[in-house]
Amino acid sequence: MGFTEKPIIIDARGHLLGRLAAIVSKTILQGQRVVVVRCEGINISGNFFRSKLKYLDYLKKRCNVKPSRGPFHFRAPSKVFYKTVRGMVPHKQPRGKDALARLKVFEGVPPPYDKQKRQVVPSALKVLRLNPMRKYCDLNRLSHEVGWKYQRVVSSLEARRKVKSKRFYERKKKIEVAFKKQRRILPRRYHHTRK
Repeated sequence: MGFTEKPIIIDARGHLLGRLAAIVSKTILQGQRVVVVRCEGINISGNFFRSKLKYLDYLKKRCNVKPSRGPFHFRAPSKVFYKTVRGMVPHKQPRGKDALARLKVFEGVPPPYDKQKRQVVPSALKVLRLNPMRKYCDLNRLSHEVGWKYQRVVSSLEARRKVKSKRFYERKKKIEVAFKKQRRILPRRYHHTRK
């Protein structure tokens, strides 16, 4: 990814967790601002049941004296992705802290980013990197089953956003068709006047 002043907006749906995190961590360390939306659509390779067992095992890791001191177990898909990226960045050093400040993660597509162009990362897409015969699971379902409470809220907001974007796209297509018609008509109109 080349460096730009504007943040890169990545649509995380259909990407593999580790591969996307590796690319995002490298990008933010280079000084680029990155926004990752639709984190609930991230995929994890491997059987769902196995992934859930791994996560439940991770929940057991806590401070014996005072568990509220950490480690903190995030349930939200955006926070799970954030922590994966954090593990690939020297987050205790100023360079790493600055890099993580350049990263924003969201479930769904919140208002400022729903009208902006989103990108995918081909080298992290499940359809391109994972064998079709292999099992995989969604971060959405995994997070919901280990304690994330907002699956229904996010899905309803996303459904509403998709209806709006479909309406916008259809209107845009109509305008484009009208422009193409005008382009065909205009040269004919002015053709006989030029001599």
